Amino acid sequence: MALQQNHHNHQSEQNHQQHQQHIKWQQHATKRRRCRQLWIKHLQLLGLAVIVILASAPAPSHAQQQKFRTTPHDLQVLEGAEAMMRCEVANVAGAVQWTKDGFALGFSAVIPGYPRYSVLGDRKQGIYNLRISNASINDDADYQCQVGPARLNSAIRANAKLTVISPPASIEIKGYNHNSKVEVRENQDLQLKCIVANAKPAAQIVWYRGNVEYKPEKREDNVEESTAKRFTTTSSLKLKPGPDDDYTEYTCQAKHKALSPDMPMRATVQLSVLYPPGPPYIEGYSPGETLRRGQTVELMCRSRGGNPPAQLIWYKNGSQIRMAYRTSGRLSENIYTFTAEAGDNKARFRCEASNVMSQNPLKAEVELAVLFAPTHVTVMGPTEARVGDIVPLTCTTAPSNPPAEIKWMVGGRQVRNATSKTIVSPEGGWTTTSNITATVEPNKRSLVVICHGLNMQLTENVVSTHTINVLYPPAPPLISGYMEGQIIPAGSVQKLLCVSSGGNPLATLTWYKNDKRINSVIRAADKSVSAEITILANVSDNQAQYRCEASNSATEIPLFQSTTLSVHFAPETVKIRIEPEELRPGMEAAIICDSSSSNPPAKLSWWKDGIPIEGINNTSKPGLWGGTVSTLEFRVNVTQEMNGQVYTCQSANQALQRSVHEAVSLDVLYRPKFVPPPSSTAVGVEGESLQVSLQTQANPTPVAYKWTKDGATIPQDGEHRIFADGGSLNFTRLHRDDAGIYSCSASNSQGKATLNITVVVEYGTTIKSVSENIIVNPGEDAMLSCSVEGKPLSDEHVKWERVGYDMTVKTSTTFANGTSYLHIKDAQRADVGNFRCVADNRVANPTNRDILLIVKFAPEIAKAPTLLRAASGTGERGRLPCRAQGSPKPQFIWRQDKKDLPINRTYKYEVEERKIDSLTYESTLIVDKVAPADYGAYECVARNDLGEAVETVRLEITSQPDPPLSLHILNVTHDTVTVSWRPGFDGGLKASYRVRYRMVDREQYKYIDGLPNSHKLTIGGLRMNTLYLFSVMSYNELGQSSYLPDLARAETKGLELMPAELTEDSSNTPNLVIIGISLAAFGFLLVNASLVAWFFVHQRRKKVAETTNQPAKTATIEMYAPSSYNDTVTGETLSSVSEKSESYSNEGSSQPEYIDEARKKAASTYLVEGSDMPPPRYQKDGTLPVIYPNNIVNACTLPHPRHNNGSAAIHMTRDDQMLISKGVYIPSPSPAPPPDGSYYNMNSDRYLSYPPMEYPATLDFTAQPMPMAHLQPMTVTSLATNGGATLMGNGSVAAVAGGSGTLRRGILRGVVGVPQPDVTHHTSTVGGSPMQMLHDLHPVNLSASTLTTSTTLNGSLPTATATLPRQPHGILKDPNRNKQHQQQQQLLNASLVGVGVPVSSAMGSLQILNLPPAGGGLGNNLLMTTSGAFDPTTMGMSSFGGVGQAGGIPVAYTDADGHLV
Repeated sequence: MALQQNHHNHQSEQNHQQHQQHIKWQQHATKRRRCRQLWIKHLQLLGLAVIVILASAPAPSHAQQQKFRTTPHDLQVLEGAEAMMRCEVANVAGAVQWTKDGFALGFSAVIPGYPRYSVLGDRKQGIYNLRISNASINDDADYQCQVGPARLNSAIRANAKLTVISPPASIEIKGYNHNSKVEVRENQDLQLKCIVANAKPAAQIVWYRGNVEYKPEKREDNVEESTAKRFTTTSSLKLKPGPDDDYTEYTCQAKHKALSPDMPMRATVQLSVLYPPGPPYIEGYSPGETLRRGQTVELMCRSRGGNPPAQLIWYKNGSQIRMAYRTSGRLSENIYTFTAEAGDNKARFRCEASNVMSQNPLKAEVELAVLFAPTHVTVMGPTEARVGDIVPLTCTTAPSNPPAEIKWMVGGRQVRNATSKTIVSPEGGWTTTSNITATVEPNKRSLVVICHGLNMQLTENVVSTHTINVLYPPAPPLISGYMEGQIIPAGSVQKLLCVSSGGNPLATLTWYKNDKRINSVIRAADKSVSAEITILANVSDNQAQYRCEASNSATEIPLFQSTTLSVHFAPETVKIRIEPEELRPGMEAAIICDSSSSNPPAKLSWWKDGIPIEGINNTSKPGLWGGTVSTLEFRVNVTQEMNGQVYTCQSANQALQRSVHEAVSLDVLYRPKFVPPPSSTAVGVEGESLQVSLQTQANPTPVAYKWTKDGATIPQDGEHRIFADGGSLNFTRLHRDDAGIYSCSASNSQGKATLNITVVVEYGTTIKSVSENIIVNPGEDAMLSCSVEGKPLSDEHVKWERVGYDMTVKTSTTFANGTSYLHIKDAQRADVGNFRCVADNRVANPTNRDILLIVKFAPEIAKAPTLLRAASGTGERGRLPCRAQGSPKPQFIWRQDKKDLPINRTYKYEVEERKIDSLTYESTLIVDKVAPADYGAYECVARNDLGEAVETVRLEITSQPDPPLSLHILNVTHDTVTVSWRPGFDGGLKASYRVRYRMVDREQYKYIDGLPNSHKLTIGGLRMNTLYLFSVMSYNELGQSSYLPDLARAETKGLELMPAELTEDSSNTPNLVIIGISLAAFGFLLVNASLVAWFFVHQRRKKVAETTNQPAKTATIEMYAPSSYNDTVTGETLSSVSEKSESYSNEGSSQPEYIDEARKKAASTYLVEGSDMPPPRYQKDGTLPVIYPNNIVNACTLPHPRHNNGSAAIHMTRDDQMLISKGVYIPSPSPAPPPDGSYYNMNSDRYLSYPPMEYPATLDFTAQPMPMAHLQPMTVTSLATNGGATLMGNGSVAAVAGGSGTLRRGILRGVVGVPQPDVTHHTSTVGGSPMQMLHDLHPVNLSASTLTTSTTLNGSLPTATATLPRQPHGILKDPNRNKQHQQQQQLLNASLVGVGVPVSSAMGSLQILNLPPAGGGLGNNLLMTTSGAFDPTTMGMSSFGGVGQAGGIPVAYTDADGHLV
């Protein structure tokens, strides 16, 4: 419809435009028509005259008049079709044309202004048909075919009317879409208006109701002209719909000539009339019908009619029970299905129907009648009775319809004439109740009563049985299982059994303990019952009375029997009292022990350290549970040393052989006392942290510390740079002003103590001042001074140097008061230059200053090619340089042709002078507006008091540059080469440079331009391992120079394997990456295969080891898990330490510790001592500087990056030197490690990064082993003196008293097969002969410990026990420690045997060797020897001898963990 409407609007607009155009054409045509009519009148007059003349003349007999052969006739055509108006003229003589409403269309076949009009025909045939294409409403007109007059022919005309018809544009029922539904209430007025628009002629409207034409009496039709020659027809119906009109369709149809009968134009609506439903009706039950309980009932409620369909709801006794309904058309149905119950009797079921048109719901009701028997009967009365009792009984039925009857049976006899009554039940139906009485007869255990409930109409019967028990009393109870007076030990189990027989019902047995009921196990038989209790005897059971009671319904007072228990029990607790409560030195104290109750009485005793102490005042008194309480005391005179002493009181019950004990630790209060520190001096480095830790002994332990310096209190707040934390003084960043004496005061409630500590701050050297430029005459002595500040500071910390100058020939140095003096004898010209003062005390980075020594000398003019030539264009300014050195300052004179130039006297010549450095000066001659005559040679004269120098400088015209003077290779990588060149003369213009290069085996060059103002260039994109040739040239605006010869060459490097964290991703080498990944995958497969093979071999070896080496396992277990209780470490402790050590990882270490090349260099590898601290802190002989005391306080300082420089042979800490020189180990506190991952070195008392930041250079093992100088002299004498240890010749290891251990950390590079760092340097004392065993693998503080080892050559280890200290947390950082611990037993079984060392054997430096693989199946294990150097190429393992060999070399073996075995 919308498209049709749009088309209609568009066509209307087009028709309107055509109509306007047509009006204009008609106006013009009217004017022309009037003119033509005027002419026609004249022509008619003239024609009449001619006709009259001709008529008067005799006419020829053969002439025929023109006439219409086919006359135009009226034509009707459909809009848009073609119209053909026929006109045929016979004997045509005149001109023929068509007119439209009197407007002449012209005589031509094509009509101007009417493109759709054309005349078709043939003049010879007389055919003049007018064709109109695509006819429109505007073509609807009167047309005339005119034939003009001609000779003897008069004009003829014929009219015809063209009618253009147009179908309606649309049809609609106003307000409704086609086939829409019109919702209207019943009897509500409804108007339907049909509109047929834009038809020509006007259309007719026909109404249909359903499929039948509808001709109402009242119908309003109207026709209006909507546009020119188009008409709109409307027709209105007024309806008042009823229920019969529901679903009725009303259709309006347009009738028009232009419409095809096969395709009528229609608009249809369907009425939906809302009206109330019909009344509901119920099916499925008829009034008066009887239902039985349990019968299925289906009630159907239906309602017909209604729009919308009725809503049906079921109600039962006014309560809604179902509202789900279904509809079909205008029929609604609600089916309620249920099973009839008693409650449905006389129930009213109602169905209601309603919809939106209902004012009130329509209802239908039915009342049901349901018959049902009682579901049960209930008998009420007593369940127990004595003989002769009269028992009342009541029987009641459940609801029944009709009412039920009751029948009684008592003791098997029917009761007659029993009365009953019936009442209405609120649940529906009636209930019946009957009451009787019965007498209990003797000699019966029970009386059975039966009640019947009968519904006579339904013939249904329900029964209930009631039993009355006849009561008899039981026999008295009997207790068995215990005889009074019997002794029961506490903790034992005692059972008591109570039995009672007879009685109806059987007796109920109950146990009581001292009138408190307790649970028991009841067992019943036919004529008896028993109750058993199980007692776990304890103190509360002593003298406790256990009673058993028997009762049933026939007894008024329970029957009972009781027994009393006797229990022996030990004391449960011991309590110790101290009088007075607070102990102080000098007072007498009483220590009292109170034992809890015991039966029989307990015996008390006092003990100290396993030794009994005699007590006094042993008393006793009655206690709980019938026992006895005992007391024992002793007295002591209190001293400070008694604090913490433990006294134990034991209370024993000798009859039970049980005892308890309690210990008390004396709490003696005394004022703080400082633990003497190793030294009263603490040394730190400026800029680093320092911690000074002091410990006190005091009771009470909360000790208040106060640190002061020069009377000022050190703050406790950690936000300050210097702060105190209890007994620790912390310097987060040391400053040299922090040095001084610090006083620590410790106080508690008992008093206070004070200790002074001197803090020495070391700081790096700085040069405060140097002597200014020293100027001397030739032959004189010169002295340069350099004042240095630093700590420590000595003459060794200040050095003088000069590159390319022999300082030993003419110079000497002195040092005084922090100033170093350099003396130069007989100073000459060659001595002129900078001498560098370098100050370095190895605390911080070195500092240096240059001091210029100037010896007066005559001027020397620089003769560089670029300084002896200048160039300038004509008319420009020329600049001629002249650079000279001299002292004193030279004067410059410029000459040309042996004549001095008039400098600064005319505009032509000017001179600029500048000082380049202390010895170099430059004079520049400026020639203004250079003329041809100015080109040529100029002389520069440099003159001072010692002489003069003359040099020629040429001024030339600008030209192309000279080649660079030289080319040098600066740096080479795997794909880049950096070159530099010395520029030549630039020709007076700015020069640029170009570098060419090629591979040595190719002739093609590649070129690259240099950077502006730069004489250096990096060439990239080169091949690896390739030799290249390089050359350079220069060019400017005027031309270029030649290339230098290809003499500079460089070969690029290959890729080096670097640690993963240092390797960068390179997109230039994808092939290498692919190859590397492939190799890694292949290696991974090999590793997996190896692991599988190792697993099977390992399992087989493990089985063999378990069957053959049981003694060795025992020795290992005993060594790592000693049985002693006090001050020992169990295997569990060691294991836990090992596990904890795994948390300290070795990540971040990029230094390789093991290099495979070491295996190629020597068959044996030597372990050489490394260090953690810098050697500059020591004298040349390895001793401490004299400016410090011998003992240094424990200082925890993080390492400086420079601490690992220098030779490995002299890397030692102060503590190491003291320990070696004195042979003692000074224990020290171990502060917690810092959070940066460092560990605490217990030798140097410093936090060190792990692993060390630098390592010594790779050792050359082809030479003789390096002696361990800091461990010498290690002879038998020194070992015995220092409390060391040696290896006994009988193959066993014996230790002597007096030894103490020091931990050392060795650094091993280039060694293959050496295990990871682990517990090191183990010194022990047992008694016997001296022995010292040194493991130099990992720093762990093992204080005085005990080790006893016995080794033989048969591959087994007899009993070996060890007493080791508890290892401090936080220092074991080897991640493989746990695995090594697990492998220890297997390693000890793998032929790790030691060879005895005779005591008398000469002992040299200590060596730790790595055994070659062929060494008797020992594998890559360390071998320790105290003899001379061991050369494996000349000495086999067999030469080390067996047990007792006189010539054997003393050796010791280590396992894979580095432990001495």
